[in-house]
Amino acid sequence: MTVRPWVRLDNASNIFLAARSDVDPKVFRISAEMDRDVNPRLLQKALDTTFDRYPLYSAVLRSGVFWYYLLDSDLRPTVMPELQHTCAAIYHPDRRTLLFRVVHHRRRITLEIFHALSDGTGALWFLSDLVAEYARLRYDDSGGGPVTSPTDALQELTADSFTRYFRRRRRIPLRRSFGTEAESAVLSPYGDPQHAMSERTGELPASRQTTEDAVEPTQPHRPSRLVRRVRGTRTPDNRPRLVELTVPAADVLALARAESASITMYLTALFFESIRRSDDGSQKRHRARERTFSASVPVNLRQFFPSTSARNFFATVRVEHTYGDGPDDVGTVARRLEAQFRPKASAEFLARKLRRLIRFERMVVLRIVPRVLKDVLLRLINWVNNRGLTVAVSNLGRVALPEPSESHVGRMLFHVSAVRPQFCAMSHGGMLTISFTSPFVETDHVREFARFLSAEGIDVRVAAARVTEDELEEAAL
Repeated sequence: MTVRPWVRLDNASNIFLAARSDVDPKVFRISAEMDRDVNPRLLQKALDTTFDRYPLYSAVLRSGVFWYYLLDSDLRPTVMPELQHTCAAIYHPDRRTLLFRVVHHRRRITLEIFHALSDGTGALWFLSDLVAEYARLRYDDSGGGPVTSPTDALQELTADSFTRYFRRRRRIPLRRSFGTEAESAVLSPYGDPQHAMSERTGELPASRQTTEDAVEPTQPHRPSRLVRRVRGTRTPDNRPRLVELTVPAADVLALARAESASITMYLTALFFESIRRSDDGSQKRHRARERTFSASVPVNLRQFFPSTSARNFFATVRVEHTYGDGPDDVGTVARRLEAQFRPKASAEFLARKLRRLIRFERMVVLRIVPRVLKDVLLRLINWVNNRGLTVAVSNLGRVALPEPSESHVGRMLFHVSAVRPQFCAMSHGGMLTISFTSPFVETDHVREFARFLSAEGIDVRVAAARVTEDELEEAAL
């Protein structure tokens, strides 16, 4: 009898099992838009080739008495047309299924992943290889072999970078070429690391989580001030409300640089302001005491600690601003958020933080607690953390693809299921996509966000998914 490889979930993944719900199944998606409608047969062939290079993606999720674990399987993925709503649940405890899906719709190739399997960087590696192989099959007439990438043979199921770098106190070889602040840009699957639209931002991760919006499960944040929480009307069947904004990346980068802020912190400040502007008079009076706005921002740890694992390897940073204590314009708020983010997103700060979390997780008393009770505890801690957050943000940065796929891919898009309003951003080909997701029907804050950018002379294109019964009926006509 052959014993299949298995591995316990890493430090960042356990929270996703405990915190998932019908509203937020902890699924995220990354998409690439081709210049022609997708050929399903060739996409399946490309998926078969790419899947064989990623042993991690053959894993299924199982539960033991004390923990969850990933188990290798002989399942194979099948390309499907997009029939479900975005970020529909992937993991079902009563089914033995792969933890990702590949779907297509018109010109769009989409990868959706359950966040316990991988983060935004790992998912982007897979999608980049998939699109590169598909482009080779469809467009490359040179007769060359399958696409290879630096990530080949490095996606082992058992690789756990959290254990490698943070379980013991030792000297860690940090990557210093990116400076001491965390960047949003993922390490490009091909060639040198690609920077985000600004040089200093925060990743998913994420993603975020990239998702990616992950929380630190063992240290709930207790805000000293009343934090603004967004409320609204839930969508009828718990599908996320999705709105996509597409803007020229250079124009938004210029706005951020003019305020001496990273693009992620600038967009976060604008997100805060958009929520404030979207309140009507009664809401403003009702929420006058909720002056503090906070955001969770994932940071890609691979830029500091050398890792080629596609499993989750990120941490989250919390930033906040309290309105009414000084200038509250978008530029000032962005600079203050940046001043908070930089020291928290340094390699040294994150290493200390994660070592504490790992030590807590490895305590003998906690290790012998049954998994069911651990889930209850993590769910409670997640609920406490959620009460201290207004929004979540994640920026995968600027993505570069190899030829022939680079010249055949237009926009690339990224978003997550969400328990609160969230935006995810990434750019390709000079176009920045900012995807807003929310469990609520209302989109007033997105409207204000787009209005602000338009008032700054930026061309904004908007697309929205239908979620209400009236909208779905209209689409069916």
